[in-house]
Amino acid sequence: MDIAIQLPTKVDLEDLAPDQAGDVMHPIFAKMPSSVSFNKLRKRLLRHVRQAIDDFGMLKGQKRWLIGVSGGKDSYSLLALLMDLQWRGLLPVELVACNLDQGQPNFPKHVLPDYLTSIGVRHRIEYRDTYSIVKEKVPAGGTYCALCSRLRRGNLYRIAREEGCDALVLGHHREDILETFFMNFFHGGRLATMPAKLLNDEGDLMVLRPLAYAAEDDLAKFAAAMEFPIIPCDLCGSQDGLERNAMKAMLSDIERRMPGRKDTMLRALGHVNPSHLLDPKLFDFQSLFAEPKA
Repeated sequence: MDIAIQLPTKVDLEDLAPDQAGDVMHPIFAKMPSSVSFNKLRKRLLRHVRQAIDDFGMLKGQKRWLIGVSGGKDSYSLLALLMDLQWRGLLPVELVACNLDQGQPNFPKHVLPDYLTSIGVRHRIEYRDTYSIVKEKVPAGGTYCALCSRLRRGNLYRIAREEGCDALVLGHHREDILETFFMNFFHGGRLATMPAKLLNDEGDLMVLRPLAYAAEDDLAKFAAAMEFPIIPCDLCGSQDGLERNAMKAMLSDIERRMPGRKDTMLRALGHVNPSHLLDPKLFDFQSLFAEPKA
């Protein structure tokens, strides 16, 4: 369902006092809390999103984004923050929300279309039974995430093309990026993580992660305060012993013992010094030599 929304003139974040925000914000924020603490949280998340968009040039050549909405806290928050920025004239792209119904048991099919329609967000709901494929292909005791993610991503790429979108926008946050880094570090033997901006293999779509700087705790508080109709994952969410869960527990323990380490680690991913690593493909160690003294 498409609903035309009139955008106001550009408004900066600091121009909005809590009691004024309702006059200029997107309808998705109609029932938001009016507390000072929530307003600070919202502004912090918006600053993080704007910084990521600017740092990684996410708006270059972009006209329409497909927003992946799973029904979880992160994707709801992503949609709300992007709609907020667009509503203020700070995000000059068209947004299309998309949910891929993967055929999981007990999935409440009405929740997302009802909610997205109620707040006037253009959306597309697509049904593809990838659940049965994952259950058939993954052996007993195996984890579903990798195959489920590949099947979901392939369908979202297709939908983005069909909707004339330039990018697929996903709700991965700071913790997702750090957990992926350590999974690759411990189990894959490589230094790599989820990039904030990625060109797909076909070269026709960008994959964007505007929540790259956002903390999961902030998103959880935001989603709870906004009372989003959360839909739990009954496939991978029910599995124990996942590598990602172990990474999450490790990072939580480090943050508990040394507050601020997550932000430090995230900054480290943006300050790479190839000459101080061990990859001869990134730095020409063969040509490095000392000048003899006269």
